[in-house]
Amino acid sequence: MLYILGGLPAVGKTELSKYLSSSLGAVHIRIDTIEQELKNFGFKNLYDEGYKIAFAIALENLKNGLSVVADSTNPVLESREAWISVANKASSPFTEIEVICSNENEHKERVKRRQTDIPNLLLPSWESVTSRDYHSWETVRIVIDTAGKTPEQSKKELSELLRRSNET
Repeated sequence: MLYILGGLPAVGKTELSKYLSSSLGAVHIRIDTIEQELKNFGFKNLYDEGYKIAFAIALENLKNGLSVVADSTNPVLESREAWISVANKASSPFTEIEVICSNENEHKERVKRRQTDIPNLLLPSWESVTSRDYHSWETVRIVIDTAGKTPEQSKKELSELLRRSNET
């Protein structure tokens, strides 16, 4: 199974992705990690190189029978369609999960307080987050709103939503 997570920075994607990966024994592929490593090795002005590397790694792992959790903003339809294409090439089912924080003040505070576990990664400012080109999702997906919830509550909700989606 390919789990395609997306959402703006600081909504809780990585926290939920890590949880999902560890609870399922799945491979966790994080675009921020790939892109920062490319930058550390001198690659500048990245466009979609990190995503292309992630797609190849995901495809290889899916073909090897492993579940994959794809952790990225996935801001545009093209990136989401590319993840679906990866699942199709591997003959693997997929689930799209959009993570949001519907409380603007809470989201803004998260952006300001956010720490990174990736060396050298420059975190976006609130202005950068709100000015991003982020297209609405039009596909069937699980939507999890992390506003007003602890990470543990959001993890529990995600598990329940996934359990229910697997029943249908």
